[in-house]
Amino acid sequence: MDKLKKVLRSYIIRRLASYFFTIFLAFTLTFFFFRLVPGNPIGAFILSMQQRYSTGVLQSSEGDIVERYKEMFGLNGSLFTQYVRYVKNLLKGNLGPSLTAFPTPAQKLIFESLPWTIGLLGLSVFISWMIGLLIGVLIGWKRDLLLSKFIAGLAIFFSQIPQYFFAIFLVFVFAYVLSVLPSSGAYDAFLKPGFYLKFILSILKHAILPSLSIILASAAGWMISSRALVISILNEDYLIFAEAKGLKPFTILRNYVMKNVLLPQVTGLAISLGFIMNGAYIVEWVFNYPGIGRLMTNAIGILDFNVIQGVTLLSIITVLTANLIIDLILPLLDPRVRSGQ
Repeated sequence: MDKLKKVLRSYIIRRLASYFFTIFLAFTLTFFFFRLVPGNPIGAFILSMQQRYSTGVLQSSEGDIVERYKEMFGLNGSLFTQYVRYVKNLLKGNLGPSLTAFPTPAQKLIFESLPWTIGLLGLSVFISWMIGLLIGVLIGWKRDLLLSKFIAGLAIFFSQIPQYFFAIFLVFVFAYVLSVLPSSGAYDAFLKPGFYLKFILSILKHAILPSLSIILASAAGWMISSRALVISILNEDYLIFAEAKGLKPFTILRNYVMKNVLLPQVTGLAISLGFIMNGAYIVEWVFNYPGIGRLMTNAIGILDFNVIQGVTLLSIITVLTANLIIDLILPLLDPRVRSGQ
C-alpha cells in the first residue's frame, strides 16, 4: 500500500510540474512571437482615431502621443522589459487596455465574449459527440450492412470538409435562399438582453446555423473513431464468451461494446471541450457571432496584443487543464498507471 501511494504521489507531482512548466513555456513563446510580428499597432490605432473623430495630430506633439500610447499599452522598452511588466500586471489580473475597443480593458472584452463561445461550442461539441458515438457504434456493430457502409463513407467525406464551408453553405441556403434563419449576430438587434422567453428564443434561433455547421463537421470524426473502436474489439475473447453464454446481441452491445468504446471517447470529449476556448474562429466570423473567435480575429487584424495574449493564455490554460484532469483520472481507471508501468 505504501509503495502504491508513493507511485501515485510521484505520478501526480510529475503531472503537476509538467502542467505548470508547459503553461509558462507556451505563454512565454506566444508573448515573444506576437511581439515579433511585423506591424505598427500604435500607428494604426492613431490613424483609426483620426479617421473616426476627423481630427489631426500636431506634428510637434506626434512623438509624445505615440510614446504615451506605447506606455499605456505596455509597448515601451525592450521586449524583456515588456515581458516582465506584463507578467507583473497579469498576476494582478490586469491584461491592459484593448486596442479593439479602447479604453476598455482586454479582460472585460474576453469575459463578455466567453459565455457566447462556451454556450455555442460547448453544446455543439457535446451534441456532435453524442451523435457520432451512437451512430459510429451502430455502424461498427452492423458493419456488413449496405447502409452502414454508406454512412461510413459519408462520414469520411464529411470529415474532410472544414467547418467554414458548412457555415457558408448553410448561410446561403437557409438565410438567403429560404430566408428562414438569421445569417448573423447572436440575437435580434431590437431586443434588450435579459432572461425572458423572447430573448432566449432569439438566441436559440441565431445559434442554429453556427451550431449546425460545427456539428456536421465534428460528428463525422466521432463517427469514424467510434466505428473503428467497435471493429477493433469485435473479435475479442470476452465478446465470443458472451455470445457463447447466450446473451442477446443488444445486451452484448450495451454492456460490453459500449463500455469499452466509451472510455477513450470520453477522453477525447474532455480534450475537445478543453479546446472550446480557442473558439471556432472562422465560423464565428462568418456568422458575426460575438464569441472568442470573432474577438481574436478582430484583435489579430489590428495587432491588439493585450487581447491576443489574453485569449491565447486562456486557451493554453483550458486545454492543458483538460489534459491534466484526464491524467489525474487515469490512475483510477487504468491499473497499469497505479502500478507505475
